Formats: sequence, C-alpha cells, structure tokens
Amino acid sequence: MAKKIGKKTRTPMPCEDAATRRRTFGEVALGYPVDLAVEEAVRCIECKNQPCIDGCPVEVDIPRFVQQVAVRDFEGAFRTLSEKNVLPAICGRVCPQEEQCEAKCTLGVRFEPVAIGRLERFVADWAASTGLTNTSNGHPPTGRKVAVVGSGPSGLTVAADLARLGHEVTVFEALHKPGGVLMYGIPEFRLPKAIVEREIGALEALGVEIKVNHVIGRTFTIDELFVELGFDAVFIGTGAGLPHFPNIPGINLIGVYSANEYLTRSNLMKAYRFPEVDTPVVRGRRVAVIGGGNTAMDAVRTALRLGAERAYLVYRRSRSEMPARKEEIEHAEEEGVGIVLLTAPVEIIGDERRRVKQMRCIRMELGEPDASGRRRPLPKPGSEFLLDVDTVVFAVGQGANPLIRSTTPDLHTNQWGYIVADPETGATEKRGVFAGGDIVTGGATVISAMGAGRRAARAIDQYLSSPLPDGY
Repeated sequence: MAKKIGKKTRTPMPCEDAATRRRTFGEVALGYPVDLAVEEAVRCIECKNQPCIDGCPVEVDIPRFVQQVAVRDFEGAFRTLSEKNVLPAICGRVCPQEEQCEAKCTLGVRFEPVAIGRLERFVADWAASTGLTNTSNGHPPTGRKVAVVGSGPSGLTVAADLARLGHEVTVFEALHKPGGVLMYGIPEFRLPKAIVEREIGALEALGVEIKVNHVIGRTFTIDELFVELGFDAVFIGTGAGLPHFPNIPGINLIGVYSANEYLTRSNLMKAYRFPEVDTPVVRGRRVAVIGGGNTAMDAVRTALRLGAERAYLVYRRSRSEMPARKEEIEHAEEEGVGIVLLTAPVEIIGDERRRVKQMRCIRMELGEPDASGRRRPLPKPGSEFLLDVDTVVFAVGQGANPLIRSTTPDLHTNQWGYIVADPETGATEKRGVFAGGDIVTGGATVISAMGAGRRAARAIDQYLSSPLPDGY
C-alpha cells in the first residue's frame, strides 16, 4: 500500500474583512464550513507514531478525531474530542496549537502542519449547531465533596473531570460571571462570550454547582471550606491577575491602565456598549499598549474597536521575540495597529489636569540572551523620542493575588507568591489542597492550565478514594 501524501499547504480559514472588523466586536475568524473542514482533515497522513497527541496537554486523541472529520463522522469526532477536552470550542479558538500539537505534526516537518485547532473549532461548533452535547456521567455518586476556587480553564477542567467521576463539585467564582480569563481577559472578537457561556452550561449539566460573587479569602477562607462547609478536598485555580507596572515617572496619571482593567471593563462589564451599560468606557484617541504577548494584542485591537484613531503596540524586543501568536500579530497589522519594535517607555507625561498627553520612549538594541532565552533588550543612549498619546495600557505580565496566601498561612508559596504544588498532581503541602494553572506556573496558556486541571483531577480522585485519617 502506497504511503499517503498530504497536501502541502493548509486550507485557509475565512475571516471577516479587516476594514469592517476593526470597528466591530464581531468574531474575526469565521471558522471552516463543512467542505473546507473535510479538505483540511484529509491532509493528515495517518502516521504511526502520532506525535501530535504528545503535544496536547489534555491528551486528546487527535488522529482519531481528525480522521473522523475526514470521513464526515462529525458526531464521532465530537465524542472523541469530548472524552478529554471539556472546552473544545474555546480551545479551538484561543489555544496556541502552533506551539503544541501542530508543532509536533509529522506533516509539518516538510510542509504546513494539519490545522488541528481549526478542526477542533469546527467540530465543536458543528456539535453546538446540531444540539449535540456531552454530559454523560458514568459513575455513581461517591458522596465526596470538592470545592474548586476559580472558574478559569484549570478550574472548569478539574470540575468537569471530578463530576464525571461521581464527586459533588462546587465552583466558587469571585466575579459576577463564571469563566475567569475566558470571560474578562479575551475579547469578544476572538472568543465570543456566548461560546464560553455555552460550554459552562454543559459543565452545569454534569451537576457542577457554580457560585459567583464568592471571594475565597473573604467570603470563606480555605480552612472554612473544610471545617464549616464540609468539603473533602479543595482545588485552587485562581490564575494570576495582579497587574505589573514598571517603575517609571507618570505611572499614576489619569489615562494609565493595566491590561487587566482595560480588558475587564470592555469584556466582562461590556464598557463597549456604554451608555447602554453603565461601566464608563475608556475611549482613547491615541492609545499605546506596552507589551508583545497575546494580552497586549487583545488590548490594542480592543482600542481600535473602541474608536482609537491611532493604536500603537510598543514592544522592547524585535518581532521574532514577540510571544504573541503569529495569527494575532497578522490580524492586528491588517486592522491598522502600528507596531513599534525595539522601544520601551521611560516616562509618561501629563498635562495640567494630570491626564496623559505624551509618552517618552527610548530605542533598544538586543544584547546577550537572558534567563528566558531571548536576547536582552538594552537601551541606546541618546535615542529618546516622544509619542503623542492620551491612553497607555500596560500588558507586561501579571502576578499572584495575595488574598488566599495571606489567609492560609500553612499554604506554601514561592518568592513570587505563586502556590508551590507538585507539577504532576497539583498537590500542595497542605493536606487536601491542590492547585494548578497560572496560580502555580505564572501566566501561561489556556490549554496548559487545562492540562494542570486534568492531572489534578486524577490526583484528587485518588486522594478521595483513599481512607481519610481518624478525626479528619
């Protein structure tokens, strides 16, 4: 039998026209129709070693679901996906498959890899359009109760897995809507909120209870979850949402925001619909976003949609070091974002009312690699210049909120405030407490947080299956 040879280039996915989308919050990538999905799926060469599975943090049987798409067995493909991934429509949109499963695709060694993420999105959207869900729960109730703190990707994953194993799961969310970063951090044009709500609805159909407006560390402490509410185990998946700001003059001027606040106002509080909703919108005329990751891209593209005449992305390294997804960078440039590379802010200048009017910047050059493996940016003396802006948004990383660690003294954290947990099990040094996602690793991807949730769910189930000590 002749060896199958896949088509060299991947099937393009339709997108909204750049001139139209730059002023609307409608979804940019439109997804594959049926024929294009099948055309892309048949590119898979069905290699024997299946390295793409090793690249998936939640262990989806990628070759099987892709082949099911190729033969138009879309229901079977959805069942395969749902065995491992509780958020397929979300992952298909926002996960960096190019760095994970697609990076290991055998076809990609010589040609373009199979568009696994686009096929995942297609399958999830097809299932939603036909009313197909995966709410099967094959295990009888165990009588054990698990509290999940945080309803982001890791929390939702651990909740779904434990519910399917028969445990009673309650998710505690600090904000007024569940979803964590999926709701407040990723804009509507990249991840529609209706999709997040739909996938959370499937989780609730499994029997998971979600309690919003519950700030663990204030409403209840971790110890009170055990002692007063009777939970047998606790998983902490609160993410890393404490914003970082550089130590430069002018950081407290009116018009300076963290990306966290800027995006939360727009996404979760729907500031883009002001005055229909009562969250004041941040409508900068000339906006500078500092950073080069996906959060920075989300913020600068949001600025355009909120009416900015000029939207700049200011990044201290070169384009090749930029951590944002290639697709997001390309979309931003198509929409008119000005990308200012090898540049860093050194001062924000205000007017007589203490409102931002300019940002003083300095040109950078790349030196030797730093701890991240990327070349360290070094300032070029005498290269300072002014950029006329009225809004500055910093997307230069986030840290761990200190609330839980300050109210749980026997929970071990590291020097940066992240919870210390076993990377394979999520177990902390505090008995019955597990943790995963960004609160352990620092800022990472949706799918890596989900992988941490999956590993923790296995460990929690094993922990709950073991006899508890007397008096516990």
